[in-house]
Amino acid sequence: MSTPNFFDIAELEKQRYGKLYFEFLRVPAMSAGVYILAAGGTDPQSPHKEDEMYYVVSGRARMTIDDQERPVKSGSVIFVPANQKHWFHDIEEELTVLVFFAPAES
Repeated sequence: MSTPNFFDIAELEKQRYGKLYFEFLRVPAMSAGVYILAAGGTDPQSPHKEDEMYYVVSGRARMTIDDQERPVKSGSVIFVPANQKHWFHDIEEELTVLVFFAPAES
């Protein structure tokens, strides 16, 4: 089976089936998923063993990485090195985020 090359964010959101995170791509060098947090929700994630890149598709919140805190919104791009504590909080509008792990999340 070949790896798909094209994706539609609206279709990926539908495939989540109520889960916060839906992985839609996995190859040895990277994995990718869509992560959605409700307004007022809590981000339950913990540090990952892989480097991570976030692209905020829509919504507004704040993100903390170790001792740095910044607002994030549509268009924000965030890099989190492996093993660093990080989380979204103060989620004002439902947050839809594309997440990329390198190498693929273990």
